[in-house]
Formats: sequence, C-alpha cells, structure tokens
Amino acid sequence: MLDNNKKLETNILNSVVGYKEAVLKKEELENNGSNFKEEKGLVRQKINSLHPKRLNLRVEEIRVDTVSTKTLKMVSVDGKKLPPFQAGQYINLFVSLSGVLTARPYSISSSPNDLNSYELTIKRAEGGFVSPYLLDDVKVGQEFESSGPMGSFHHNPLFHGFDLVFLAGGSGIAPAMSMLKSFLASDKNFRFHIIYSNSYEDDVIFIDELRNLASVHQNFILTEFLSREVGQNFKGYRGRLDFTTLQTLLQNAPSKMYYVCGPTPFNEHVGKLLSELGVKSGRILIESNGPPPRPDIMEGWPNSILLTKEVKVKVGDHQTFQAKVGEPLLNSLERNGYFTENACRSGECSLCRVKLKSGEVFSPPEAKIRKSDKKFGWIHSCVAFPVTDIEIQL
Repeated sequence: MLDNNKKLETNILNSVVGYKEAVLKKEELENNGSNFKEEKGLVRQKINSLHPKRLNLRVEEIRVDTVSTKTLKMVSVDGKKLPPFQAGQYINLFVSLSGVLTARPYSISSSPNDLNSYELTIKRAEGGFVSPYLLDDVKVGQEFESSGPMGSFHHNPLFHGFDLVFLAGGSGIAPAMSMLKSFLASDKNFRFHIIYSNSYEDDVIFIDELRNLASVHQNFILTEFLSREVGQNFKGYRGRLDFTTLQTLLQNAPSKMYYVCGPTPFNEHVGKLLSELGVKSGRILIESNGPPPRPDIMEGWPNSILLTKEVKVKVGDHQTFQAKVGEPLLNSLERNGYFTENACRSGECSLCRVKLKSGEVFSPPEAKIRKSDKKFGWIHSCVAFPVTDIEIQL
C-alpha cells in the first residue's frame, strides 16, 4: 500500500511542469560537490521583512510645520532600515490613551528613496482624540508600534502614465510631497501639477519647500488656493476651487491622471468637478482622511435621527454598551475595550469589518463597501454609524 502511494505521489509530481528539470538540477549540484541544501521558510522571512505586520518605531525628530501641524521623523528602534514603501502610502500608528487602545493612519511624507526613517506629517483635527496628543505631548525618544506601509493610493506607471495632477486639501499634501520627491529623483519624463487648497495663509504645510522646488523644476507646477484670510503678497488664487478655474488650469483634462487627498467635503467637491470636466472615474484616485465629521449632512442620513441620540450596542455574548449615533462604531468599540484590527479608518481597507446581526447602521455613500460584504451583512465599523440599537459579532 505504501509503495502504491509513493508511486502515485511520484506520478503527480512528475506531471508538474518543471519538476523533473528541478530534480535533475538538484542532483547535478549535489554530485558536483556544491554546498546545496534546502532552506525552508526563506520566502516567508523575506515577505515578512518587506511587508511586516508590525513595526517598532522611535521619534527621532519633531519639526513644527505650521500653527496646527508637526512632522514626526520616525526611525526603527533596532536601528535597521525600514521596509520599502510606495510614495502615497501610509502607516497605521497605534496609541494607548486614557485606557483606550486605538490607531490612526498617517501618510508618509518623506521620500521612498530614504528608508532610514518615515516622516509623518500630522495636522490637529478639530475635536480629535489622537492628534492633540501627538502634537502636544509626544517627545523625542518616545516609542510607538505601527503597521507596515499600506494603501493603494500611489502612482502606477503602467496605467497612470506620467502626466499627473495632485489636488490636495490641507494635510492632504503629505502623500503629494512623498510623490513629488520620488518623481524628482527618478529619470522619468513626468509632468507633476499640484493644486493645493487651504483656508489660512499661516497654515499652509511645506509651502516654502514647494515654491522652491517649483521654481527650479520645469516639470513641476504648483498652483495655490486660499479660501479665507489672504495677505497682500499672496500670488495664488483667492477663494474656493471652482469649475471655471480648474478648466483653465487643466488643458486636455480627460487624458491626465488625478490624485485627490483632503477632508471628505474637499474630496467630494473635487471629484464632482473632475467628472464635470469629462474625467473618467478610472483616472481619479481619492484618498480619504477618515470618516465624515458630520454624518448627518451626508446623502442618505435619516432626517429624524439627531446626532445627540444614543443607542445600545450588543457585542455577541459579551457586554452591551451605549454608543453615540454621531460617532463611528469603531470608536465606540475601542472606548469600551474592544480592539478591532483597522488601518484606513475611511471605509476602504475592510480590516475593521464586523458582522451586523440586527439593527441598522448608516454608512456614507463614498464608503467602499464590497458587494459581498453588503450581501452577507458585514459592515465597516470605521464608517458605520448606528442609528438604532444593534447587535454585532466581531
């Protein structure tokens, strides 16, 4: 019986394309005295080194960028180089505050050509839980755990081409800066146009560096917008980006590739303008900066539900707790001691999904929830706002 099984196994292996040749090559190396031996697990080790699930980082430097923004320069605790990343990607930074274990995604603003450190550019979020701590309390030498680099918001030369436009709002300039540094260090014949919108002149991140780079690189164009307080020496556009101005700035708009990153209202506004210019959705990449701050102004929100309302959340056979209607379910779970793996916190990556057993939640239209998740009752807790009592399964 054993002989028959061995023969069957041999026959199956011999039917695999390339197996016989590999065996002959192995025998040749052994017969010629080569130091040949099987090394198991090397592929997995290599994958883990390039795409680690967790990193241990230390704050090496803190730079003040504007009145509301700082850049944290993070290095590996063990002194080794950090894993490679593509310009535009982010890491998820884990933080424990007031007994709550949570995480926030921050785009890497430094060049992917320098793996000695990751630079995270962090802007104070109004009513934020984590950003005030990172800006006000973190000191040089402090250590954090993070995810490895992740995200699909990056340049793909095979499909995107090299006529590129980045529309950034506020701290959405962080991934644009990483892309810009990457392009300027390459030998590709690219054209990179950053259209940068802000509210106040004293709160424009990286503006001196951007202006300097635009003055010395003909293939990099910088266009500035300020919507509120504007000084007399400001040479950019005043007011909000509109269709007419965007049409003037972009010649042959449908043929370019667009990257959009900023607050949710900015992303929606820019996406609509590009659509009106005839740009197909496949030529637009949008990176969201978290859930909408006001779900009640989003399309589809039930008008009868006030943000001040509280509902009950039952977690399987575990506890039941009160949750605010206007707060993402993920935040409520973390506050009550449940840590759910997460990354983007904007509805894209699906790591934080949980099973909705009963009740109703609201998710904004731009949340990228897969059809299969909707069909089988999975919700992305980072952009799910409970509007009735619910029961979930983690």
